Amino acid sequence: MENLSREEVEERVAIIKRFKKLLEQQRTKFQEYLKVLECQESKISQEDAEALLSHTELETQIVASIGSLQKVIVPMQELYTKSKAATYNPADVIPISKLQNELKSLQSQVLEQNEKNRILLRVHMDQLKKQITEFKNPYRNLGSVYKKTATAGSRIQVEC
Repeated sequence: MENLSREEVEERVAIIKRFKKLLEQQRTKFQEYLKVLECQESKISQEDAEALLSHTELETQIVASIGSLQKVIVPMQELYTKSKAATYNPADVIPISKLQNELKSLQSQVLEQNEKNRILLRVHMDQLKKQITEFKNPYRNLGSVYKKTATAGSRIQVEC
């Protein structure tokens, strides 16, 4: 085992704690995202357009938050690996690897739910398109009541 100065030990502990905290935040965001997607699925089935729109806006915000967290996590993970913080205290490594496995599982669940919602939306949109094409307009062949039509005169005046 290598001899580490107090500063190096504190730095490694700080890296582990910060990395763990970021992973926990990302896990929470993915859990929120999964809940939104599940609610969105029910709103698709209920044909609740306004709720679906609000879920979509919330989904966009969560995805942006996950993206910004990911931008911080990637360099932090590189720092975690390069600083050998993982070798400092193996007990701290276990929760981090567990968190990473949970994140991978949540990501796959999110992708599955997202695909399920896309399929539901696609089917629903196809049904709506079919209904629109089958719609018969009862006024289609009638002329407009506002349309001016040329009328032939009905009186004839004869002068001698």
